[in-house]
Amino acid sequence: MSLVSFKRAYLVKQRYAASMLKKRGIHGVGVGFKDPAKPHKGAALIVYADKAVTTAAPRSKSGSPVRRKSPLLPSAVKKQVPVRIVGTGKFRKNAVDCGGGRFRRRIRPVIAGYSVGTPEGSGTAGLIVSDKGCPHSRYILSNNHVLVNENSSRYSPTLQPGAADNGALRKDQIGIMTRFIKLHKNKPNYLDAALSAPLRRRLLAPKYAVFGNVPGYVSTYKIGDRMKKVGRTTGIVSGRVESIHTDIQVDYGSYGNLGTITFKNQSVIRGKKPVSLSGDSGSVWLTKSGNQAAAVNFAGSDEGRLSIAYPIDWFMKVFGTRVARSGRSALNLPARGKRKSYMCVRPLNSQLRKRMTPYHCHHQQR
Repeated sequence: MSLVSFKRAYLVKQRYAASMLKKRGIHGVGVGFKDPAKPHKGAALIVYADKAVTTAAPRSKSGSPVRRKSPLLPSAVKKQVPVRIVGTGKFRKNAVDCGGGRFRRRIRPVIAGYSVGTPEGSGTAGLIVSDKGCPHSRYILSNNHVLVNENSSRYSPTLQPGAADNGALRKDQIGIMTRFIKLHKNKPNYLDAALSAPLRRRLLAPKYAVFGNVPGYVSTYKIGDRMKKVGRTTGIVSGRVESIHTDIQVDYGSYGNLGTITFKNQSVIRGKKPVSLSGDSGSVWLTKSGNQAAAVNFAGSDEGRLSIAYPIDWFMKVFGTRVARSGRSALNLPARGKRKSYMCVRPLNSQLRKRMTPYHCHHQQR
């Protein structure tokens, strides 16, 4: 097969991902390198599947291969693009109800990278942001399942640290969840996202643990880019973008009565060690150099070496926010993506953005 373009791999993914995700054992379908060690070999369809599914076809007692009743991949896919199958278990949301450790302690003012949550559990304060038109405002950026009361508009106090890290409502409440994107059981999702407003502005500081100042955010990134982040559980980690445009199924368990739901066009970031474990939900990936915010982590593989994330540009556009900074120059404009390529993450189209109007929560307990 000749060198395959990333556009062709993307179009094949768009056509076949929905039917492939219905097959037992397949959890995600995206676009990445045919050979990560040799990027010049072009694109491939990346299929995330149970490790048992990725093994060789079973054989009969006579030693001949047993034909599967339902092939793992449609034959038409193999004819159009190379396919790389990555063995992994289910992907799961990463809020947690147990813990301890460096980034799980109480800290004032609150900065990005530390434990945050509700009276039910803990995740990570991903970034401190401001409204686009109000540079003195302050919010915590994190996930729906970290800050929201069961995917609903009910009153949701924000604790730091979260309840899994011994945070208590009376002494550790720092804010209230104000806006969120509702997760859907029976239609595609794009963001697991929420904002929390502080009870007092001085409770939040526009800094990121370990790495300090975040000068802004990138509007795009590409397959193979190197990133770093700080999360409540895994701490300081680094990874590389393995696939983008990835349609993926994530298990939310009993949260909001969601079960397993589908996300479209996500990024998968791989680490050499665990980068996304329970409690890391909401943590924000930064560019390896420059400390620009790039992607929002919300789920991971069972062993934690794969992080599921979406471009932070989507969050900023949907919520109308920017990275917060101290001093007079309170806002930074995003870095403009110079390459409009299917090798790079793509912006949300205008129709999707209109459909993703954030829900507002009740500000008083009922």
